[in-house]
Formats: sequence, structure tokens, C-alpha cells
Amino acid sequence: MTNILEARGLCKTYGAFALRDVSFDLPSGYIMGLIGPNGAGKTTTIKLILNIIRGDAGDVKLFGQTKAETQNGRIGVVTDTPLYVDDWTAGDVEAALSPFYADWDKGAFADGLQRFGLERKKKIKAFSRGMKTKLQIAVALSHGAKLLVLDEPTSGLDPVVRDEICDLLRGFVSDESKSVLFSTHITSDLEKTADFITFILNGTVVFTGAREALLEKYARVTGGLRDLDAEQKKLIVGCREHGTGFEGMIEAADAGKLPAGVLVEGISLDEIIIFMNRETKGNE
Repeated sequence: MTNILEARGLCKTYGAFALRDVSFDLPSGYIMGLIGPNGAGKTTTIKLILNIIRGDAGDVKLFGQTKAETQNGRIGVVTDTPLYVDDWTAGDVEAALSPFYADWDKGAFADGLQRFGLERKKKIKAFSRGMKTKLQIAVALSHGAKLLVLDEPTSGLDPVVRDEICDLLRGFVSDESKSVLFSTHITSDLEKTADFITFILNGTVVFTGAREALLEKYARVTGGLRDLDAEQKKLIVGCREHGTGFEGMIEAADAGKLPAGVLVEGISLDEIIIFMNRETKGNE
């Protein structure tokens, strides 16, 4: 399995925040979701990968090469807020960006505008949020990008547009030579699309691997306040007591150590983030 992206030991300190030893691999032909609460270090990680900021330590390889040797045309970047001039049209975007890409494909850009229902002569300031995201994707697909890096691209979009973008991402990686790094708070999108998950919490990777492996590693537990003894309570991650009961998360391997009265259920990515973050906050 060939890796399109390899991150090793990425570190970056901003005041009180520190990104520490972030490492993961993204194989070709797959989508990786980058998850974690606000301030966890997701955007910092992406900026280090794209060489937008300089790290304190660590290395990045893209397409088997160091980032300094990588051609920018092979990476397409989509953010929550595009850096296009409001008075530009989609045609102006092409005129401004195409000279920077040796492999710019006018036909592909025209096809992208048609596919997404974007008018070439309409000004960016008249585009909806979803249309601006689609325009960024159309640009990314017009210069031969092999890796899409998306930083919160579906934030604030309606479910129909998000579903359309998720379908596009699945199609993008279908030829197995392309990959997607997808940072988002909307984990339901990742449950539809992501093959792998990298979970960053407080600047540290707490999990990286197959999405199903993460979902199978943990379980949601609920029960009464008197159901657990002191040792069993130590097994619960992010435990919250309310009324006469509790809720929390447990490693699936430890579920058999709980009494029969405790309900053990499947868990979502959202819940894993919530319980893990709650556990961390409780230990501060």
C-alpha cells in the first residue's frame, strides 16, 4: 500500500498550546477524517502539512517526497472560507489561478462549473456558502490534484449540499491513485465517507487507523448510580452522572467487567469525541 501522505513527529507551539508528536499515514485511494474538538490542533496540522507554517519538529512526505520538493499542482485545498476576491467572477478565478498550474485543464474547469451549477460570470459575493465551496472543489479538480485537503469545507452547509460533496469525494478516490484528508466537525459526513480516522485531542493523536476499528474499540454505557463499584467506575471514560443514572464510554474489551444491569451500546464518532474531551477536561 503506497502512502500519499506521511506525517512524522509534527510539533508546533503557540503560547500555551502545543501540537506534540503528531504522526499518521494516508494511503492512496482512501479518505481520512481528521477529528477533534475546537482547538485540538487540526488546522495547525493541516498548515504544517501544506508548509504554510514552519514546525518546531517533525517531517512531512507527500507523494514520497519532502514537502519542499512537492509540486503544488498535485494538492487541492478547500477551506471553509475561500480566499477569492468578492468582486471576482468564476471566470476571473480561472484567469487568476490557471497561470500557477502547469496542468490546468480549461475543459475540466468548465465541466466543474456546469456540474455544480455555477455561473461563470456571476460574482463571488453573490454565491452562497455552498457554491463557494463547490467553486473551490472545481478549481482543485482542474489542475490534476491527487490529494484533496479539506479544512471544515461542509461547515454551515445544508444536508443536500453536504451529501453531494461526500459523493464527489467518494468518486474522487475511486481510481485508487488519489486521496482525501478531510477535517470536519460534522462527523456524520465522515461516517459516510472516511476509511481512516485520525483523532487529535489537546495537540496529541489519541487514535489513528481504520474508522471501523475506532468505532469497535469503544462502546457507550449507561446505568444507575448504584450499578458500579469504585473499580468499575475507573473503567468509564468521560462519565457524567445525572439524576439517578450515569452515561459514559468504555473500551469494548472491558465491557465484560461491568454488571449485567449496565446497558452497553454502539457508539458514534461524535460521542467518542465528547466523552474523550470530557475525560480530559475532568483530569485538568
